[in-house]
Amino acid sequence: MAAKTLNLEGAKSASITLVEDAGRGLQAVHDVIVAMHANRRSGTAHTKTRGEVSATGKKPFKQKGTGRARQGGNASPVHRGGGIVFGPRHRDYSKKVNRATRRLAFSKVLTERIAEGDVLTVADFAIADGKTASFVKEVNGLAGDVKRVLIVGNEFTEETKRAARNCQSALLISAHEVNTEQLLHYSKIVVVESALETLAARTAN
Repeated sequence: MAAKTLNLEGAKSASITLVEDAGRGLQAVHDVIVAMHANRRSGTAHTKTRGEVSATGKKPFKQKGTGRARQGGNASPVHRGGGIVFGPRHRDYSKKVNRATRRLAFSKVLTERIAEGDVLTVADFAIADGKTASFVKEVNGLAGDVKRVLIVGNEFTEETKRAARNCQSALLISAHEVNTEQLLHYSKIVVVESALETLAARTAN
């Protein structure tokens, strides 16, 4: 399999909608990436207030005569095992981004990667023997000696998926599922030609 660099003219021929205005789409990319990071946060850190801890309502010592400050119970934050003041509470960090913004961000990043010469196309991508060594050799032959390679196609054979499973430097992804963050993260992007139509549909206005 031989790879060729996808240029802007080739992308237009494949009906991929490009964002050629340098200033357009930058905020959309920022909003999408921030939302993706926020949506991965679990927000499960949770502390109990003095009203929620399990504590007796009995006074720890009598009101007067001890010389100490009066105490009404053991749930106070000043006691060990008492409530926490201003501690983290369970919360939802997720952010919503509308479809038009997501599409604009995807198109903007794809345009930039194509313009930089980081997107390659191949007629097909398959590893017949299902071996990781064969997968690594094929990827290196297509993308060269780079740290991270993203391979985008409509579908892959089970042997190809098995071969890619243990390779940490490359990822197989469907053209329907690839996202803006992945397009930014990987050093080279290899697109199977049959997946160009899917990418074009995802960038269409």
